[in-house]
Amino acid sequence: APAPKAKKQKKSNPLLRLLALVVTAALVLGALVLVVYRDELNLDALKRWLAYRSLTTSETGQAQPFTHAGGDKLSLAYLESSALLASSAGAHYYSLTGEKYAEEVLAPENPVLSASATAGVVYDAGGQSLFLFRKGQETFSLTLEGGGDLLSARVNDSGWLTVTAQQSGYKGVVTVYNAEGGQVIQISLSSTFVVDAALSPDCKTVAVITMGQEEGSFYSRVLFYPVDQTEPSAQVSLGGITALDLDYEEEQLWILGEDRLLTVDPEEGSVQTYSFGRLYLKGCSLGGDGFALLLLGRYRAGSASLAATISPQGEVLAQTDLTAQVLDFDSAGRYCALLTGSSLTVLSQELIPYSTLESTMGARYTALASDGSALLADDQELWLYLPQ
Repeated sequence: APAPKAKKQKKSNPLLRLLALVVTAALVLGALVLVVYRDELNLDALKRWLAYRSLTTSETGQAQPFTHAGGDKLSLAYLESSALLASSAGAHYYSLTGEKYAEEVLAPENPVLSASATAGVVYDAGGQSLFLFRKGQETFSLTLEGGGDLLSARVNDSGWLTVTAQQSGYKGVVTVYNAEGGQVIQISLSSTFVVDAALSPDCKTVAVITMGQEEGSFYSRVLFYPVDQTEPSAQVSLGGITALDLDYEEEQLWILGEDRLLTVDPEEGSVQTYSFGRLYLKGCSLGGDGFALLLLGRYRAGSASLAATISPQGEVLAQTDLTAQVLDFDSAGRYCALLTGSSLTVLSQELIPYSTLESTMGARYTALASDGSALLADDQELWLYLPQ
């Protein structure tokens, strides 16, 4: 039988090999350039273009305003290309073009809006009702029974809700609900007052702030509860601080007090402190990633005279004197924003100006997105600003 013919080997094309090498090198170089020159290339500008390319804006970067529900005691939040408002007229949820997603028309005495990057909860502090909004709809509502009073409500990016309330027979009750509205854990304390609570981003731990009295002095503690246990896995003393605000990030719990800002490491139980010294607290935003924005004043009365960003280690990242009255402020991602009567300035966490809008059309409220874009509103209208 004739011997089988040997298969002829296919010759490699040197041009194809060279082209593949060039493409690979370009991809690697491009990745290095994006990492090294991230700020200069401004990837957030690309994110904004992708997210809002269908939105028409003016030469100054402002979209067409639309009418909102208004009301006194108004507050504003940016939620994934949408806007949530809370006021004495209730809760109102809009698209950025003015489409009404959902609303709760009521008359809360003390309307409060608490939001993460993706979800927002509106409640009446000292009242009984709350409403959760996410992904273009109202996803959950709650009415306390038995004469309970809401102290606080907080939602994380996963849509899990933490509710702190005073209820009969206890000095404080904390309840955690999952994204579907199911109750995950309820912590009822009768020996010490519960002030506030926040859930970790991974939805595994809830931090509960308590306040008690010892030898005539008040003291605070933070208790860390795994959501599958009714006993705390750790507790950390906070001294005489009165907790005004909380934010639970991946590696630390931020706690705002009247005269200091604390960060607590849930794993180590360590506490870092930034003291305001002789300055007075005028405002604080804990929405930024890995920093806090503080507005401080030299006098108890009057407006803020200084803005500062603080690291989790309790160190000043940057500070700047304020020459105009700040009407509103916010922080998100790596940005913060200061709104005055004449301009809106979006800054980096180092307080370096990133974009300035000179004509704000009378805006009195602002809310920031993590890509640096900002919502603006007055008492009647709401619109989006895209940094140029």
